[in-house]
Parts: sequence; structure tokens; C-alpha cells
Amino acid sequence: MSSSNQSVGFELWLKENPNIMYAAAFMTLLIMCIGIVGNSLTILVILKSPRIRNVASTFIISLGAADLLFCITVLPFNASRFLNINWVQYPQLCSIVPFLQYGNIGVSLLFITMITINRYIMIVHSSLYSIVYRPIWITFMIMLCLIISFGMLVPTLLSKWGKFEYDPKLGTCSIVSDEFGQSSKSALLITGFIIPCIVIICCYTGIFLVVRNSEKRMQRHQTSTQSDPTATHMQSIRRKLSEWRITKMVLAIFLSFVLCYLPITITKTLDPSVQYPAVLLIAYIMIYASACFNPIIYVIMNKQYRKAFKSVLNFGCCEKATKRVPVLRSISKRLQPHGIQEDRGFGTTVSHVSSIALESLDCNNRISRIA
Repeated sequence: MSSSNQSVGFELWLKENPNIMYAAAFMTLLIMCIGIVGNSLTILVILKSPRIRNVASTFIISLGAADLLFCITVLPFNASRFLNINWVQYPQLCSIVPFLQYGNIGVSLLFITMITINRYIMIVHSSLYSIVYRPIWITFMIMLCLIISFGMLVPTLLSKWGKFEYDPKLGTCSIVSDEFGQSSKSALLITGFIIPCIVIICCYTGIFLVVRNSEKRMQRHQTSTQSDPTATHMQSIRRKLSEWRITKMVLAIFLSFVLCYLPITITKTLDPSVQYPAVLLIAYIMIYASACFNPIIYVIMNKQYRKAFKSVLNFGCCEKATKRVPVLRSISKRLQPHGIQEDRGFGTTVSHVSSIALESLDCNNRISRIA
């Protein structure tokens, strides 16, 4: 009997604790809803906001699409698993759901890697940026990420290198060894997780060194009393420091990804027989939560994304309001000659028109007096 309990440890533990089971299902559905709304908004915001649309945003859209696909195709089945609905009895679903789950995990980390490489070239090798990031190469990079992530899972899907099957210890469908004892888990871990993490760490090391040197040169320039003959060089330093702000956002995305997926890796390695099912449950929830963290990071860490999100959520109401304010200010400033300040853009035009209108009224008054 004890061996039977060990063989279905996680699933049996959930059945014996229905409150925990329902709470896990609720958390999964909540994460799914937040992820669908957040990632859909992220894609919409980038498409409708030219100011934040660049090469990095192309990969951010791809990352948001991958997380959105994860929320729509994977999380509903995991929620149903917590509710003890046995979808795993269908062989097709037991292959397709983990195929999409593993593929999305791999492609998400590869997109984060591409964004990091983009920031690295932008800051460290800016002269190569226009050569590397052409539309055809960007498309090729995105397709390469998809081919690597999902292509490596095709042999497992065909039961040629491990197979997708129900794992009673984990209580879900996963990659298990085939009849020859082979499994693709180790290769996927190295190719889809360890190598991208090493590339990201190397890129951020190079970025950090360049930014630190730029800050030191900037400080020396500020403390120097002599005139600066290299204004272009100082402008380049300021640009690198500005790019570092966006790079820190990408670093936060990478760290959140690692924090979400590291617990499940450690748990499966140190507790293969699932003697601590509560720890495994927490690790599962953290994996699901990774699909909704990125939009939150964009809003918290990037001012331009916050403005873009506000403009989209207000459906253009804020744009009309901001257009009215300069008009009123410009008119009031024209009526108070001692408080005139320099206006810009739309306000300048309206101020000029208002001054002409006031002059014409003054002329009319003089004519009426003469008459």
C-alpha cells in the first residue's frame, strides 16, 4: 500500500486535501485571466504606440504572444487537473499540452535572450546595430527561436526520444523515458535553459562593465573645469546610460523567469519521489505565474510603457484633455504680458492666433471710436 501511495504521491495528496486543491485551481485560473489581459494589452500598446516601437519591442511582442499562448492553451488544463478532472486520460491531450508547455518555456527564454543580445549590441557595439538588426534578420531570429524550442520536442512527440505520457508521481503529463530508457529532458535543460542563461549572464557582464566605465567618464567630465572638446563622445556616454534604464527592465524580466522556473528544477532533482508535494505545488504555481509577470514589470520599471498603457486604457480621452490644456494656458499667458513664457508645438500656434485675434479686436475698437 505504501508503494502505491508513493507512486501517485502528488495526486493522492491533492485528493486528501480538497481545500488546497480548490485553492490551487483558483490561483491557476486567476493567473490565467491576468496573463491573458496583461499580455494582450502589452501587444496592443506596442502596436499603437510608435514611441516604444523598436527592435526590442518586436521581441517583447513575441514574448507576450508566447505567454498569451501559454495562458490560453496550457493553464486551463492545469486548472482542471487541480479540480480532479481527468483530461490526461485522452492520449492526444496528454501529448499536445506538455508539448505546448515545454515549447513555450523554451521560446520565452530564447526571446528574453534575443532582447538581452539586442541591448548588448546597442550599448557595447552600437556601430554594428544597424547592420545586425534589419527586418529580414529580425524575422530570422524569431523563426529560429520557434524552430529550436518546438523542433527539439518533435522527436519526443513522435515517441522517438522519450515520450509524452502521464507521470503518476507528478500527477500530470510530462516527458518520461521511452522503452529504450531514453529521454530528452537533459538535452532540453541544457539547450533551452542553461545555454541561454549563460549567454544572458555574459551579455549583462559586458553591459555592466561598459556602463560603469561610462559613468566614471561622466563623473570625471563633471568634475573637470576645462572645456570639453569631445561633445559627441559625451553624448554617446549619455545615450549608453539612457539605454541602461531599459536594459535593467530586461534584466528584471530574466530574473523573474529564473526565479519562477528554478524551484521546479530543484524540486524534481532533489525530490524525484515527491515526498514533499506541497513544495511541488508551490513550484507549479510559480511556473504559471511567470506568464503574467512581464506586463507588470513593464509598467513598474518603464515610464514610456506606463504612459502608453494609460493612453490605451483611456481610449484616447487623455489625448483630448492634454490638447486642451496648452490652449487655455497659451491664452491666459497672452492675457498676462508679464508672465509670457516660450510655448511649444500646438500651444505656440494657438497663442499666435489668439494674439492676432486680440490685435484685431483692438483695431475694431479704435475704428468704432473714430467713427
